Amino acid sequence: MSTLGLVVNPVAGTGRGSSVGRRTHRLLQRAGHDVHDLSAPTLAQATERARRGATDGLDALVVVGGDGMVHLGVGVAAGTGLPLGIVAVGTGNDVARAFGLPRGDVDRAVAVLDRALRAGPRRVDAVRAGRPDGTTARWYAGVLSCGLDAAVNARANTLTWPRGHARYLRALLPELAAFRPYGYRVRVDDTAWESTGTLVAVANTPWFGGGLPIAPDADPTDGLLDVVLAGPLTRRGAAGIFPRVYRGRHVADHRVQVLRGRRVLVEAAPDLGPPPPPAFADGEPVGPLPLQVDVVPDALHVLL
Repeated sequence: MSTLGLVVNPVAGTGRGSSVGRRTHRLLQRAGHDVHDLSAPTLAQATERARRGATDGLDALVVVGGDGMVHLGVGVAAGTGLPLGIVAVGTGNDVARAFGLPRGDVDRAVAVLDRALRAGPRRVDAVRAGRPDGTTARWYAGVLSCGLDAAVNARANTLTWPRGHARYLRALLPELAAFRPYGYRVRVDDTAWESTGTLVAVANTPWFGGGLPIAPDADPTDGLLDVVLAGPLTRRGAAGIFPRVYRGRHVADHRVQVLRGRRVLVEAAPDLGPPPPPAFADGEPVGPLPLQVDVVPDALHVLL
């Protein structure tokens, strides 16, 4: 029998989170596990309860929801050795997609968790992002975005419909109407890129925005980050390249390049263009540039 901490997002799955959380709790108990509900009215309170639970001897932390709940779980579990289980019932579920986990199917997800608890977790890379002076660093598992993609993410988070990448597309149109290329200075290990630009994504996994393969070759077990850089595009050019993201074909465009490395520094370059919007990681706000991003190999133990 394992002792599990359970954190549920009550609004996950378009309001079905509470019932999904109760079903997850029952199924895990039925499988013979001791389950402690660490959920709370706010994400900050849930995070604090999960951290206290982690120090009280949990065998694993299980999060129920979408990428926001995964982000919470990664922030608690990464670098600690505490295994993380995911019941993916959100609208995007990009991290669960990258890990090959069931999405929108509680029974299958719990069956995976039960088997993995008995067999042991797998180690994957996690990423730390924060100010270059080392303050405010936080963990993420998927993709950090700090360009037009981040502006679209911020708008998409204010929408309640539709689900998945259709909501991302709905948010894209008004952002394009006001778009001007941003000014960037980006360093990936020893390679520098200075330009006006449209999109910068620092990816540990391939997908963001509810299934858009922004970094098709990103691998969360290779100890490297895939940094997708889109150069200056007009509004028409940006509108033309974003549909290609749906199949990952944007990386073949001559205006897009992908650099790979372990450490990334992203800064605004006001002499080149307007400042980029605040960054998002796993769909959650991280903050304004500059940001230093470092991959930490094998930092996260996941129940797969």
